[in-house]
Amino acid sequence: MKASKVIEKLEITGVSSDGKSVGRHENRVIFVANGAPGDIVDVRIVGKQKKFLLGEIIHFHEKSADRTDPFCEHFGTCGGCKWQHIQYNAQLKHKQDHVAHNLAKIGKTALPELLPIKGSANTTYYRNKLEYTFSNMRWLTREEIEDNDELSRNALGFHIPRRFDKILDINHCWLQGDPSNQIRLAVKAYAEKNELTFFDLKKQEGLLRNLIIRTSTTGDLMVILQVFYEDQSAITSLLNHLKDGFPEITSLLYIINPKQNETFYDLPVHTFHGEGFIHEEMEDLRFRIGPKSFYQTNSIQAYELYKVAREFADLTGDEVVYDLYTGTGTIANFVAKKAQKVIGVESVEEAIVDARINSELNQITNTTFLAGDMKDMINANFVKKHGHPDVIITDPPRAGMHQKVVEMINEIKPKKLVYVSCNPATQARDLELLSPVFEVVAVQPVDMFPQTHHVENVMLLKAK
Repeated sequence: MKASKVIEKLEITGVSSDGKSVGRHENRVIFVANGAPGDIVDVRIVGKQKKFLLGEIIHFHEKSADRTDPFCEHFGTCGGCKWQHIQYNAQLKHKQDHVAHNLAKIGKTALPELLPIKGSANTTYYRNKLEYTFSNMRWLTREEIEDNDELSRNALGFHIPRRFDKILDINHCWLQGDPSNQIRLAVKAYAEKNELTFFDLKKQEGLLRNLIIRTSTTGDLMVILQVFYEDQSAITSLLNHLKDGFPEITSLLYIINPKQNETFYDLPVHTFHGEGFIHEEMEDLRFRIGPKSFYQTNSIQAYELYKVAREFADLTGDEVVYDLYTGTGTIANFVAKKAQKVIGVESVEEAIVDARINSELNQITNTTFLAGDMKDMINANFVKKHGHPDVIITDPPRAGMHQKVVEMINEIKPKKLVYVSCNPATQARDLELLSPVFEVVAVQPVDMFPQTHHVENVMLLKAK
């Protein structure tokens, strides 16, 4: 089938694992951007692969009852919030179905009926962390290109999907509450007024690289400016402008990063104003979050997620608990008062330092935190030294657990395994490997990211 061919009256019948809407024509799958199940549309083919086609909607014959009007002016161009056009209750249904499909198809084991997905109380302004990129190659709309006006090409915003070198300049982002938008706009306006150079992603030159804004439910506010080289006069002037204009900033930091990527975990972070960290609270616990710390990006919904994990663990006070991929020890500290002891393991040394500090901050004395590669750490000697776990809680990254870790969990065979996942597909893959030793007794999806296809899922498994 030729690209640019139009298929008339295509019915959108479902949603793919990566959030695209799906239709079928002549036994071929067509992935369609910004469709909703129930739409009847004319679609122009814009790309093709061996097993599927890519299409864009050019005309609606019928609109799905699940549709709603997108609220963001950047919808359709920005790579985030791709489900704005779908009502939230329908989003939750698709996410629940996505979890069930993955566990059944990939996990290949008997499952109980899934518990109803826990929706997010906030469907906008729910993120506590956003990262913006500076660029001197702003993404231009067709109208801007056609007008050929002498417009500024500077941008401070998000990467265009599949275009590393093009940045969409953001006017208003609905993901993070005030004063996030005001800070970003103030930084850009000051930089342009004072002729500070925006980074060129292709040529690898320019001063300003990246802006990170982190907020918390305590009211703490962290801003991190990342620059390509040291220009102390320019850095100091810009940060003083922020400090004076936004007195609510409690942690104002900067990083000099001459590398070819924006990662800064191996670089020093300089404190310009305030403390080098912020705090988050959950129940009676207080957590310190540094610039390199991981913390769930939806603070309020993270509490719901961790409550599910704690409920599934059902601790009585006598248990030895392993918390794998512990990060900054949030789950470990959250369940510690109901356990005999908790051993948290994480590969990032800085995160383990934060985890220990968080225990000290909350006067928790029954936790131990260790840094190292999970597949090398968890072995018979580890169990001999720290005690056989009654419960293992695991919250791996999107890639899931390393096969050696899964095999060791099977060998250790705790009474309970609580598996928290941000990727039901890799969770299901691991489930298949765990199924000879464990059975699934409860499954609870949790929506952490409204307006997107992403979903968290918590499984409780018990030893057979």
